Amino acid sequence: MRRALISDIHGNLEALETVLRDIEGQGVDEIYCLGDVIGYGPNPRECIDLVIDNCAVTLLGNHDQGAMFDPDGFNVGAERAIFWTRGQLESATDRAGNERRWEFLGELPRSHKAPPFLFVHGSPRNPLSEYIFPEDIYNHRKMERLFQLVENYCFQGHTHVPGVFTEEFQFFAPEEIDHEYTLGEGKLLINVGSVGQPRDGDPRACYAVLDDGDGARPPRVSYRRVPYDFETTIRKIHAIPDLEPFLGDRLRQGR
Repeated sequence: MRRALISDIHGNLEALETVLRDIEGQGVDEIYCLGDVIGYGPNPRECIDLVIDNCAVTLLGNHDQGAMFDPDGFNVGAERAIFWTRGQLESATDRAGNERRWEFLGELPRSHKAPPFLFVHGSPRNPLSEYIFPEDIYNHRKMERLFQLVENYCFQGHTHVPGVFTEEFQFFAPEEIDHEYTLGEGKLLINVGSVGQPRDGDPRACYAVLDDGDGARPPRVSYRRVPYDFETTIRKIHAIPDLEPFLGDRLRQGR
């Protein structure tokens, strides 16, 4: 089994379409989305529709939940984007599509298990909203508690920073491991990065491919970076008064 793992699309249609085209050439059996289909970006409806049509599993992200309920813990720009996104999903011009999208969002699970793999948006302790940043490797108490909740391997998004965390308090960015990591005996926390809002200094869309392996070889995860037309996304964001301009500008820097 080969799964493409995407996360944190954030209404970025140009990035999502480009990533889906790239996935077509990777010999993938299924696509999993680890949450935050919407929020920040200018095309929430189109992104939800593509995820519905292409993903075998989709998890609930904190921005997805924020669109359904009152956003909690968001900064002003993110909160304004969520309220604008909610308005787009309530458009009077597409009532049938609205119903389909709200029903989809309302049924999203917070986690998914396919042993030996666990999939969440945030963390194994708080699947919806706990961040695990690279610098958390220095917070041994936090990392030990997280790893206690993982049987083998946990995949997540949420921080928009791809990489592999080990039980030995190490973090490996994709470029440090030649964009591939073999899953061995130890437990791992693996961030798949962000399709629509990368924040590791690389503006290209990021996703991962998980190969289950077989009796002769162990599972492994590989990272893919895909250039996309972020200038079009930026222009769309700048044209919408309720979306802060910095939500577009930061796409150029991948921050």
